[in-house]
Amino acid sequence: MILDRKSIDPKYKWDLTAIYEDEAAFYADYKKVEALVKSYPAHEKTITASAEGLYNALAAMCEIEDLFGTLWQYASLNFAVDTTNNAYQALNAKVRTLAIEAGAASWFVNPYILRLDEKTVEEWFESYPKLETYRRMIEKIMQRKAHTLSDECEMLMSKIENAFGGANQTRSLFANADLRFGKIRGEDGKLTELTDTNYVPFLMSTDRRVRQAAFRTLYKTYEQFGNTFAALYNSHVKEATTLAKVRGYKSSIAASTSYDEVTPVIYNNLISTVNKNLAPLYEYYELKRRILGVDKLHLYDVYAPLVTELDKKYTYEEAVAEVLDTVGIFGEEYKSTLTAGLTERGWVDVYPTRGKRGGAFSSGAHGTEPYILLNFTETFDDVFTLAHEAGHSMHTYFSDKYNEPHNANYRIFVAEVASTVNELLLAHRKLRECESDVEKMYILNQLMETYKGTLYRQTMFAEFERDMHALCEKGEPLTADVIKKKYYRIVKRYFGKDVACDKQIACEWMRIPHFFTSFYVYKYSTCISAACAIVKRIETEGEAYVEKYIDFLKCGDSKSPLDSLLVAGIDMTSPEVVESAAQDFAECVRQFSEILERSGR
Repeated sequence: MILDRKSIDPKYKWDLTAIYEDEAAFYADYKKVEALVKSYPAHEKTITASAEGLYNALAAMCEIEDLFGTLWQYASLNFAVDTTNNAYQALNAKVRTLAIEAGAASWFVNPYILRLDEKTVEEWFESYPKLETYRRMIEKIMQRKAHTLSDECEMLMSKIENAFGGANQTRSLFANADLRFGKIRGEDGKLTELTDTNYVPFLMSTDRRVRQAAFRTLYKTYEQFGNTFAALYNSHVKEATTLAKVRGYKSSIAASTSYDEVTPVIYNNLISTVNKNLAPLYEYYELKRRILGVDKLHLYDVYAPLVTELDKKYTYEEAVAEVLDTVGIFGEEYKSTLTAGLTERGWVDVYPTRGKRGGAFSSGAHGTEPYILLNFTETFDDVFTLAHEAGHSMHTYFSDKYNEPHNANYRIFVAEVASTVNELLLAHRKLRECESDVEKMYILNQLMETYKGTLYRQTMFAEFERDMHALCEKGEPLTADVIKKKYYRIVKRYFGKDVACDKQIACEWMRIPHFFTSFYVYKYSTCISAACAIVKRIETEGEAYVEKYIDFLKCGDSKSPLDSLLVAGIDMTSPEVVESAAQDFAECVRQFSEILERSGR
């Protein structure tokens, strides 16, 4: 039963009064930001006139961004726990509007800084030491100088920017609002509407008939609109490749990875290394075939669980204890801060309540707590979710504490590292402490699913995306037939010759929204690879290495993502990092198979 929010003990809810005591305090800051935004255009005349002018412009912009982050936290977190509240909806809308106004008022910052030559900027750093605090920000902007157009062209680009992204918006509306997949009979024999939301739960059914019906029904609908999805995707890829060409990049992948401060070498290294390590994945699918007892594993079987949910339940306090036992190796500051956050300082909104958004997340702004949203139902999986989100929050804590606000927001390229480190450490600890084969198999299965879904599946997506953009850049139209044939060939390779590659899977690309955010998915795979390498060093080197890991958490955005990981001794240009993750997956498959053999199955 979903509880009413008022019935939940306050100790299990966020304490958002730590951000603003009441809405009056919120609106006081809101008005302050409005005034700062209104006066900001005055910096256009002075931003490139002197070192002091540049400093003042950046300081004023960062003040706006800092206050805006706090406003956004308050509005979005209130809305997250009560999405039916019109007042919170209005707060969100007001903050979004303010963000647009701030962007319009500060439009000139990047293009004007790019007018400066590097020698002048270096002289300003020396003559005006206060400017040094913005060195990283300025250098990130200056990195784009070679790809910056004339003032007239940049002004034109800014005016037509709102016209970009139409294919993504159309695809989202069409897929989420207009498509209807029909009904299938569930395990209870009753007809149920099939949706993109309940599709995967149906694929996890223990009834093969249900899995097959969901798979075939969903893709029958997608296939009917293949030309529409292909036209939308072709438009999106053309937009990305054209914009990259206009700005002088060699390719759209070069343009996209440059914003992560990496190169296509990292991207291609991931794909080639994973392709060399497909054997453990094939062994995993053979393992699944044996457990399911089928002659041939089909693609509608791959989500079927190898083991059922553990009967053991965890209270929130027990989940907290499990997480804290796991992170104790990280030292006093980490553990004491997280302990206070999870038990005393109101970081966590624990239980599902009426109107609360689903899932889980961690969200922090400079000067606020790194809040965690859960929908805790006392399962073993919920313990892992808490460990994951706690990793995010502690990454945010260290980044905020040890950096100026403008250098505190770590990049997406490393965003899933700390969270995955916590999950892997918890899983490994529980494996060492397991008292039964059933529990051990459950944890191994969870690890295998994580590697399969994150390391392998996301890399498969990344390879498809890379190849589609490359075809477009060669002038080949991305028709439905072209896309489906390419996608099918890639899927077949990743699943191997012993898995029946059902023809319907050729339409799967249509239901993956990430393909309309160019070159995003590879970061899931690089993050789990980095996290796996970090965990191995923690477990083999102990406290001698932990300090390096904590130093990585402290980097925030004061260094590039690759340089930040180097602080922890992780070189993402090396294939060994990705190979390490593949080896860990292979070890999980081996241990699971060993238990299976021992049990005579």
